[in-house]
Amino acid sequence: MLFEPWPWYVSGPLIAIIMAILILMGKRLGMSSNLETLCTLGGAGRFLDHFKIDTAAKRWNLVVIAGVVLGGVLGANFLSNSDEVDISAKSIALLQELGFNSAGTSYLPTELFSVEALTEPTVWILLLVAGFLVGFGSRYAGGCTSGHAISGLSNLQLPSLVAVLGFFVGGLIMVHLLFPLIFGA
Repeated sequence: MLFEPWPWYVSGPLIAIIMAILILMGKRLGMSSNLETLCTLGGAGRFLDHFKIDTAAKRWNLVVIAGVVLGGVLGANFLSNSDEVDISAKSIALLQELGFNSAGTSYLPTELFSVEALTEPTVWILLLVAGFLVGFGSRYAGGCTSGHAISGLSNLQLPSLVAVLGFFVGGLIMVHLLFPLIFGA
């Protein structure tokens, strides 16, 4: 079981237990808020007032980042029995039609994230624009997908429900309309 993806009926309750513990401790889970904490710890408060905050209460969440990184490294290198990505054959075919020949064989498309791809100016522009939009969007929405979908919905917050609906609608628009326009032949 350790070397296979965990089914929803194992991982779902584990997430619920973690969320219940965090709620009882008065904590909120989210990844994008860690960027603010890291920037503050790195001295960004000397340049922008936004980063002049007390990070003592938020440092616990940095352990979450360490856990995500460590878990990703362990999962990818030691707990995975295959390099294949388990997505549908139809999705692989559609991605390959758009020029992503690594579809189904890697989690990050090598056409965008390999060292060779980073020699292309268009790849840099695309990654910078995408990174800006994700960063701006998560701050504008008051949190990221994990913060709103897991923590916000667990706390029954209406703004989180609105944000999650927006994430889904935005994702559908991206995948079905914008992605073929950006990467189409």
